[in-house]
Amino acid sequence: MMDIIITGANGQLGKELVRKLGRFHSVIGLGKKDLDITDYNQVADVISHYQPQYIIHTAAFTSVDQCEMDRKKAFEVNALGTGCVAQAADKIHARMIYISTDYVFDGKKQSPYSEDDDPNPQSIYGISKLLGERLARLFNNATIIRTSWLFGHDGANFVKTMLKNAKKGKEIMVVNDQTGCPTYVHDLADTIIHLLDKKNGIYHVCNSGPCTWNTFAKAILKEAGFDSDLIIPVTTKEYGSSCPRPLYSVMDQKALLKEGIKPLRHWKEALKEFLRREMNK
Repeated sequence: MMDIIITGANGQLGKELVRKLGRFHSVIGLGKKDLDITDYNQVADVISHYQPQYIIHTAAFTSVDQCEMDRKKAFEVNALGTGCVAQAADKIHARMIYISTDYVFDGKKQSPYSEDDDPNPQSIYGISKLLGERLARLFNNATIIRTSWLFGHDGANFVKTMLKNAKKGKEIMVVNDQTGCPTYVHDLADTIIHLLDKKNGIYHVCNSGPCTWNTFAKAILKEAGFDSDLIIPVTTKEYGSSCPRPLYSVMDQKALLKEGIKPLRHWKEALKEFLRREMNK
């Protein structure tokens, strides 16, 4: 049995990890009410008290548009907060797993990004998360997991938003010029658990198969039995986003393969399971 702290325990990934790991290990799930990750003294005290072997750091300020408007908070949470957790983890020789993002890339490449590609974030969210990566890697016992386009059973996400609007019969504008990899939180959590006893490094973890948001949205509605013609394709410019987003952020998973871990299944299979579970709630 391992002692594990999970920050951001009330988020969709945090909740999934608490559920899965809590079956076999001693897990302390900490939400933002339990732990202010930007307060180093508090972080150090909590981590020193529990003496975990692992800290899975999922806590983050993830609203990419809000990050543009509140830059101070973005850097405090995503960068400074990560540095606080990493330093406190290092003091007790705990291994840290930091959850990062495809937004560390600029989206100008036309083939999947590898773990060795140089990051070049274009948004405040991406810059703050990359700084978090670098602060985590200052310490030897940290692993970076980059993921993308998360959907799960807890909290709000793109899949649930599409279903909610479809139930109302609303037409939904969805961008068709951003390409990435949707990732089912259930699959992501399983792979994070597999990585706990693997070597430190940077890993890309997302479901297989690239698609645009528009393709993803149409598949969601079709699989759930709604009219996929409700999805109206628009460009990023037409949609009017306040935050620059990578137009191509597909990631390969070579580092997983090197560790003998299978790449995640295709996002279409993952979506089918997600919808099946949602309907059986």
